[in-house]
Amino acid sequence: MGKLEDQLARLRRFNASVRAGDPQLAEESADLGAENEAIEIARSPEALDEAVELESIAMRRERPVLAILNNVTKLVFIDRADSAIWEARLKKARPLLDKAIRAVGRINLLGAPFEWVGTGWLVAENVLVTNRHVAREFAARKGAGFTFKPGVSAPMEASTDFLEEIDNPDQLLFKLVKPLHIEDAAGYDVAFFEIEIVSGKAKLASPIDLATDIRQTENVATIGYPAYDSRIPEPELMERIFGKIYNKKRLAPGGVTRVEPTRILHNCTTLGGNSGSVVFDLDRGNAIGLHFSGSFLSTNYAVRADVVKKLLDDVRAGRVPRRTETPSRDAPPAPTPQRRPSTVVRQSVSGNSLTIPLTLRISVELDRGGPLAPVLARSRVTDSGADDSDMIDDTESVAEDYRDRGGYDPAFLGDVFSVDMPTVIRGADDILEFQEDGVSKTELRYEHYSVIMSRSRRMCFLSACNIDGNQSKKSARVAWKWDPRIPKEQQIMKECYGNPPKFSRGHMTRREDPGWGSPEIAKRGNEDSMHVTNVTPQMQAFNAPIWLALEDYALQHAREDAMKISVFTGAYFAKADPEMYGVRIPVAFWKVIAFIHDDTGKLCATGYEMDQQQSLLPEEEFVFGAFTSPQLGTATQVSIRSIEARSGINFGRLAAVDPLAGDEESVSAGGAALPLLAMEQIRFLR
Repeated sequence: MGKLEDQLARLRRFNASVRAGDPQLAEESADLGAENEAIEIARSPEALDEAVELESIAMRRERPVLAILNNVTKLVFIDRADSAIWEARLKKARPLLDKAIRAVGRINLLGAPFEWVGTGWLVAENVLVTNRHVAREFAARKGAGFTFKPGVSAPMEASTDFLEEIDNPDQLLFKLVKPLHIEDAAGYDVAFFEIEIVSGKAKLASPIDLATDIRQTENVATIGYPAYDSRIPEPELMERIFGKIYNKKRLAPGGVTRVEPTRILHNCTTLGGNSGSVVFDLDRGNAIGLHFSGSFLSTNYAVRADVVKKLLDDVRAGRVPRRTETPSRDAPPAPTPQRRPSTVVRQSVSGNSLTIPLTLRISVELDRGGPLAPVLARSRVTDSGADDSDMIDDTESVAEDYRDRGGYDPAFLGDVFSVDMPTVIRGADDILEFQEDGVSKTELRYEHYSVIMSRSRRMCFLSACNIDGNQSKKSARVAWKWDPRIPKEQQIMKECYGNPPKFSRGHMTRREDPGWGSPEIAKRGNEDSMHVTNVTPQMQAFNAPIWLALEDYALQHAREDAMKISVFTGAYFAKADPEMYGVRIPVAFWKVIAFIHDDTGKLCATGYEMDQQQSLLPEEEFVFGAFTSPQLGTATQVSIRSIEARSGINFGRLAAVDPLAGDEESVSAGGAALPLLAMEQIRFLR
């Protein structure tokens, strides 16, 4: 019942804040009985669920999300729950809205991991504006200008579809010709693109005027493309409000609740995908802001329209926009220096604390007058993560030997901070099932960790492990093992593994990670990590020091008296993955680490990526080999939401406690991450 109670409390707080700022809506809600607080809610799932539904109806009335059809305002209110007041307000603004809606489109991509990435709208005859973090998915700085990023076999391409509506199969596509300007990380979350004026027989719509007088008002609306938002820990609540319809052009009315020097706060209902949406003043008929991030049932943020206008004028006039030494308030904060040094890893031997130094050498490079940047030169870690040993255990174990394996424990970090096993969403029909005591199962449980296997790839979608740093013990390496619970045909023991140019067996859950507890249990955890279900093909030199040491570094920031973390690791399975030695080789890998932060006492989760592709060549020229490129094998911190979008795996509540969550609201919500050159760059707090 805790989850339903939390939903009810959040809904009531949000609805109360809306009514407080809009007396007319508050009166309508009271007349319709939306806030019947006198009714005592019985503490049963059925009664709580009914109360949540009532508050959801109130939200749909006070902050509805409406469909758009044929690029004109279609104020079709679906049921009696919707607001008569909003219907009247929007009908009054209809002439203004009809013009604005035609100028808003969805940014689609070719040659990128995502089909589409956010929203954009016209601010000049041939200029489209969106967010910096949206633009970074497909464009980047090159010299003094900007260019489209490389794709699989050619530069990425982007276009804007000014339709993409519910129940409308038509498209109205205009190609983005070139990036005009993408703000740096310390600037505003703004980017401009030149867009073609004519596409076939269609001509661009008129641009939306940018307001110069920014005000607080209860009569605005966002126009954009809300996507299914995996950051939200209560997806069923989101689906109540959005009716399970995503990725289409929607209008969401609301109000501007605060005006700040460079941004506005508003409470229109948005999701991921709304990044780049226009915040439109329904009374004055102009843009009041460029939406860039938000928190569901809390507040949303937009760059002020007058700031966008000033920046656009500078760009079009060829003036270099002025930079400040400190990031503006709408930019993600810089990485926070961590309290403990990165040169210490705590382990234990027979219950006694032991401090083990990591050899870490930092060199400093000066980038032509730029800031000093730490560069990780060398780090010694405990295990290579990839093993080219060809030792294979020929002993035939039986499924019954694994009955006592507990596997990944969702409550490992505590009941309050329970973290469920991630769910494979995209490719769920490819999950390998097996029989155990006549029951069909999908989770292969080992000592302190579990894996979920892909039937077609014969590798794990993910490996999930609990690590107790206070009970960690060293054990000798053993031979590789088959898992007798699934057919050998569904496991890869030899085909692609061996001496170069073949691949190493790369652990997903590191060998030492499940090796904790009593000597017997720790030994079993170490041995269980050597199942081939827990490996993927990796280049012989793949694992960079930072990638290997992420778990150790996170343990330093976990709650001191517990030193517990949960780690999820896997490969991105992509259609373009090349086939070698009869096996499709994953190009990139992800990792998510969850723990209770020592400073805050709250659940924290961070996400990372690493790539083993030598260069972005056409598939027929795909080359694996030694690390000759400075970017090859470099780990990056990325948002968990971007990992979800790319992997098709849902991490539940973790996406919402990611320090990168809320900074951005594109479909990928991650943007182009910077390489991790030193552990201190990792951001654990918002």
